[in-house]
Amino acid sequence: MTIHGYDAAAVRAAEAPALAAGRPLMRWAAQQVAATVRKVLADARVALRTARVLVLVGGGNNGGDGLHAAADLAERGVAVTAVLAREEVHSGGLDRARAAGVRLVPVTTGADLTSGVWQQVARTAHVWVDALAGIGVHGGLRGHTADLVAALTELRTETGPAAPQDPGLPAGPVVVAVDTPSGIGADTGRLEGPFLAADHTVTMGAAKASLLLPPAALHCGTTHIVDLGLADAFAAQHPLVTRLQDHDVATDWPVPAVTDHKYTRGVLGVVAGSPHYPGAGVLTTGAAVAAGCGMVRYQGATPVAERVLDHYPEVVTAAGRVQALVLGPGVAGQNETARMEQALLTAIDTAPREEPPTVVWDAGAFALLPRMGWALRDTPSVLTPHAGELAALLADYDEQVDRAAVEADPAGWATHAAELTGAVVLLKGPVTIIAQPDGAVLSQADGTPWLATAGSGDVLAGILGALAATSAAPLGRVAAAAALLHGRAAQHAGGPLGAHHLLAAIPATVADLLTTSRAVGHR
Repeated sequence: MTIHGYDAAAVRAAEAPALAAGRPLMRWAAQQVAATVRKVLADARVALRTARVLVLVGGGNNGGDGLHAAADLAERGVAVTAVLAREEVHSGGLDRARAAGVRLVPVTTGADLTSGVWQQVARTAHVWVDALAGIGVHGGLRGHTADLVAALTELRTETGPAAPQDPGLPAGPVVVAVDTPSGIGADTGRLEGPFLAADHTVTMGAAKASLLLPPAALHCGTTHIVDLGLADAFAAQHPLVTRLQDHDVATDWPVPAVTDHKYTRGVLGVVAGSPHYPGAGVLTTGAAVAAGCGMVRYQGATPVAERVLDHYPEVVTAAGRVQALVLGPGVAGQNETARMEQALLTAIDTAPREEPPTVVWDAGAFALLPRMGWALRDTPSVLTPHAGELAALLADYDEQVDRAAVEADPAGWATHAAELTGAVVLLKGPVTIIAQPDGAVLSQADGTPWLATAGSGDVLAGILGALAATSAAPLGRVAAAAALLHGRAAQHAGGPLGAHHLLAAIPATVADLLTTSRAVGHR
C-alpha cells in the first residue's frame, strides 16, 4: 500500500473528528507503543519480568502516549521508570502510570539534569521510549528539552546496559520513539537542532513527512504506522510526500501483451560511456536490457559499442527512432559531449511532434544544460544528479548553494530545481528524492549501503531509461519505480556487490515484484 507523509496541520485535521467523537486514540496509540517495546524485548530474548524500560515524558499528548504505554508495560510486569521532563504532564496518563507502579523521576530543572539518579536508570535500561516532543516541534528543540536530549545522546554513546546477559541487544538502549523522534518535527526532513535518534518509530494514524524525507528519515529507524482507524480521514488530506511500495510498482509495470512486438514495447537510445569510462556504457545498456526494454539502441563511442555488443549482442547500434534517451553516464570529453548533443537533437527531430522522446539526463549530460536548457521544456525530462551535481546545476541558475546545503535539505533543493528547470529531478542518496515541477515529492529508501559503489548510478539510469521508454505511468512515478527496482535488486544481490551484480538481479527482482503482486491481488 502506498505510503503518504503528512505535515502536522494535516494530522490534526485528520484526528479532530475522531477526538471530538470521544474515540480513545491515545490509549490505542499507547497500546501499540507498548506492543513494539515488547517485540523489541522478545526479539532480544529479554523476559518481561527482567526487562527495564525508561519512558521519557514531555508535555502534551505525546507525553500522554508515553505515560499510558508505561502503565501498559508495568501492568505486564516490566520495571518501568518515567522521567518527567515537564512539571505539567498529561494528568490522565500520569494517574494511570502511578497506579500501575511506574517509578516517577522528575527531571525538570538544571539541577535535576545533572543528577546521577535518572542517568543511572538510563544507563541500565534495555529500552528507552521517547515521548518527549512530538509533531509540534518547529525550528528545533530549545531550552530544557534540548539540554535533556543532548544529555541522553551523550549517555547513549556510552557502553550500555543491558548488557552481558543480554547479547541480543546492541550496546546501549534500543530507542522507541512515539510519533517522531524528539527534535524531529512532522513537516520537513531538515535537522534543526539536537534530536534523539530512534531505532524504531511508532507513528500514529499515518506517516509524518519527516519520516520519509532525508536527512531526518535516516535517524528514525524502522517506522511502524499505526492506522488508528483514520485511513479515510487522512485520505481527505494533502500529503507532502509519497513513497511507492512493491505493489504500486508491480501494478504500473509494463508487462507485454500477446500482440506486442519489440517496437511497441519501447525503444531506448543510450549515449553512455567513453574511452575513459567504457564500463558506464556497458552497465547502463545492460540495465536497460535487463529491465525489459523492447529494443536498446547504443549510440555512444565506437570502442564502447564494441564492448557493449560483447556483453549484449541483442543491442542495436544502427540509428533509428527512440521513445526515450539516456544521456551522460560516463560521458567525458569534447567529442563525446558533441556526440551526445547530436543524439538528443536527432531524437527530438525524428519523433512526432506530439510524442517527443523522454530524456534521462545523467552525469556528463549536465554539461549540455547551459546551452540546451530549452530541451528540458521541449521534452519530458528527468535529471538524476547526486547532491554535488545538483549544487553545480543550480549554480547555472544563479543559485548559490553547496553540496552540504543540498544534503541538509534534499527535498527542498530538489523541488526548487524541478521548478526552475521544468524537469522531474531524481536526487540520488540513501533516501532518493523525486521532485516534480508541480511541487509533488516522492521518496524511496529501498536499497542497501552496498549500493554506494562505482557504477551504481549508471545502472539506475539504465533502469529509468527502460521504464521511460515503456511505461505509461506519470514520469515522477516512473522515476520512483526505477529507484525502487534499483534498491530491491541490491537487496536481491546481497553484499558486498559491484554494480555489475545488479544486472543479473534485475530480472529476478522484477519477476518477484510481479509474482508477489499477483498473489496479493488474489487474496
